[in-house]
Amino acid sequence: MTVGPGRFDEVRRPPPSIPPRMVHLVATQVADSARWMRTDAVVRLLPFSLTLLAVELIWRPRWLGISTGRTAEQLVAGLAAALVLFALAVGLRVLIARRLGRALVPADGSDLALQIGYYALNAPLEEGIFRGLLQGGMVAWIGPLPGIVIATAAYSLYHRFGGWHWLEVGATALAGLGLALIYQLLPGPPSLLAVSIAHLGATNGFLGLGPALLRRMDRL
Repeated sequence: MTVGPGRFDEVRRPPPSIPPRMVHLVATQVADSARWMRTDAVVRLLPFSLTLLAVELIWRPRWLGISTGRTAEQLVAGLAAALVLFALAVGLRVLIARRLGRALVPADGSDLALQIGYYALNAPLEEGIFRGLLQGGMVAWIGPLPGIVIATAAYSLYHRFGGWHWLEVGATALAGLGLALIYQLLPGPPSLLAVSIAHLGATNGFLGLGPALLRRMDRL
């Protein structure tokens, strides 16, 4: 997902005895986030939604994952994975921000809430495309290992095409591999439920909530 431009946060010049902040903090306002979200919803999320709807209505493939599967197991696995991926994403956000010298952070609670809501909409749609349609279809066609590799590679490179730095693409690849394994290995009928919850945890660790917490703890 391509994040729109924000403004540089105004930070008072520290006293000489205090080292300068290592990361340029770019504070995003509601208007900034809403601007790129409006475009993103039309050019990315809407086509994703229509594609998944068409496949489900016309072919109804089991591997697409449009079901809750074993609901209790999906929920437990999804929540556990979300916590783990959130923590890992926060750690990677720190390392990458310090390497790149900049980080986007919500300017206030309103922008943070808007971002969290949008990421909740994005998660199941991305999972439907990359884990359900692509991975599910590839696994059914050529087998689990090549199917997972192809889907994870496509998921990672898709973020690069959205303007992400290669370091961020690498972090995305790690998350994508974890999500691919969850989708493939959980018992019961294929379901997007667990991976959508886990995806939301990873995204919020890397964007929005994670950077906001890091800023509050003065880790950026």
